[in-house]
Amino acid sequence: MVEKKYPIIMLIDDNEIDNLINQKMIEATAIADKIYTHTSAKSGLEFLHNMEKLDLAEQILPNLIFLDIDMPLMDGFQFLDEFEKMGALVKKRCKVIMLTSSINPQDYNRAKKYSTIKLFLNKPLSFDTIKDIDV
Repeated sequence: MVEKKYPIIMLIDDNEIDNLINQKMIEATAIADKIYTHTSAKSGLEFLHNMEKLDLAEQILPNLIFLDIDMPLMDGFQFLDEFEKMGALVKKRCKVIMLTSSINPQDYNRAKKYSTIKLFLNKPLSFDTIKDIDV
């Protein structure tokens, strides 16, 4: 069990196996009470847009979003471009962590240009990686 808790975590990755592995690791560390998973960036954005409109947004929006880079139709960077256009509540509440298998330094440097990215981590999540998260 880890000390820092994030009540709600969202995983956005087109690879269902990666989502499952990361979900199980998050559950094993008990870092979150709820985990939302999306297999596309568009689906994740639609969810955030819909939740933003609700009166209960603060209780439903995720505290952390683990975001993959390489996804079809809309990649992680396109997601971030749209995410940065969202309202203040979403941007304040949702901390984004880039979770990727990319070892390309260009991806890392590009991610650093987004103020919404709090960490850049490599897949899959591990116990040590999770316990060191503090955003």
